[in-house]
Amino acid sequence: MKRREFLLAAALAGGVGQVPGFDRPAVAGTITQRRRQGATPKIKDVQILQLQGRRDAQPNANRQPQVKPLYIYPEHRPQPYRQGDPGKSTTINTTALYIVIQTDIGIEGLYGPVDREAAVVVDRQIRRFLIGKNPLAGEAVWDKLYRLNRHSRASHFMMAISAVDNALWDLRGRYFDAPVYQLLGGPTREKVQVYGSCLGYSVEPEHAKATSAEFKKMGFDHQKWFLAYGPGAGTEGLEKNVELVKNLRSAVGDDVELMFDAFMGWDLQYAVAWAKQVEKYRPRWIEEAFAPNRIESFARLRNSTSIPVATGEHFYGRWEVNDFLKAGAISVIQADPEWCGGVSELVKICTLASVHDVHVVPHGHSLHAALHVVASQSPATCPLVEYLFKKMGHYYHFEKHPLRPVNGMIQLPDRPGFGIELDDSKIEKREQLHWS
Repeated sequence: MKRREFLLAAALAGGVGQVPGFDRPAVAGTITQRRRQGATPKIKDVQILQLQGRRDAQPNANRQPQVKPLYIYPEHRPQPYRQGDPGKSTTINTTALYIVIQTDIGIEGLYGPVDREAAVVVDRQIRRFLIGKNPLAGEAVWDKLYRLNRHSRASHFMMAISAVDNALWDLRGRYFDAPVYQLLGGPTREKVQVYGSCLGYSVEPEHAKATSAEFKKMGFDHQKWFLAYGPGAGTEGLEKNVELVKNLRSAVGDDVELMFDAFMGWDLQYAVAWAKQVEKYRPRWIEEAFAPNRIESFARLRNSTSIPVATGEHFYGRWEVNDFLKAGAISVIQADPEWCGGVSELVKICTLASVHDVHVVPHGHSLHAALHVVASQSPATCPLVEYLFKKMGHYYHFEKHPLRPVNGMIQLPDRPGFGIELDDSKIEKREQLHWS
């Protein structure tokens, strides 16, 4: 039996106390000694690490805005985008925040990048509470954090819980010397299919057709495009949104799945009008046509069109998902493990989805947690992960092994935890941040 399989089998058979220690020189002796004493690991500290460096960028390229709710006001609506000469590549400053959870036996959990809003809450309201907790008792830690604060059910506090939960999954992966998807019961496949998310790319007819055809050649037969116009742009804007669908379908043919995102910028009448005109082009889904508090609008849209209705990147926990499922308001759940409660909560959401026979395709704000959860679930429930072309090109700048799709697929990493290793050659400065 391979060592990793042995570790997992021992954990399942007899609990943590019977699992042998690592053979890593830095921690093996400490882990073995603590187990012999009957002790379990304890969280010693929680740190927010800020990394600084420089990266290449093309600041004038791919800056197409997507429709936003605020654009019903003319003074806040941008002028139609025109893709010009992207100019020369330049070097810009870049930073990223990572959460580090340390234990008294030397094992650490590492996760990031994390949002600053989440990092502030972790440092100011969660860090002290976590000291002394058992990092292997994931369900207990999650439940206690959820009960810790009156605002824990949503927003920045739930984002902070997500960051902690993901870092703890990484820690457990390093402890058991296994990828997170192995701890979740997977994998269900060796590679996970991605859909290419085209945020920022011009929706001008010729540019959009050329870009979509190029991505198809690269193996991306699932693409999501971001609609630029809403009710504030009137009939002309609606026609442009319809024309985009038509142009893309003509550019990529019938064998590419096309998704569309309206980022809460529409109302029900507008969404229904658009859907009726584009059904013949078979969109894979229309995403987030409304804000997530408008369940009735989602349900009515779903009942009025054959186009699947997707939303959920702003869901906070399984309870909001359940409300949508009970209302028949959703076809594709896009809960984000960076925001919805972490890996632990996304797994529960997948179980709910499987009962209702709807898909879970996590929002692609980040990739590490989403990839491992999707890889551990049935493809019937989790068929895809999102890959934001523009963002993911630099998002993992400080990591040695950034996740990159090849021919539209991401190979599962086999490193422990999420497989995150920082690249010291790209880090010019690192510091621990404190807001408390």
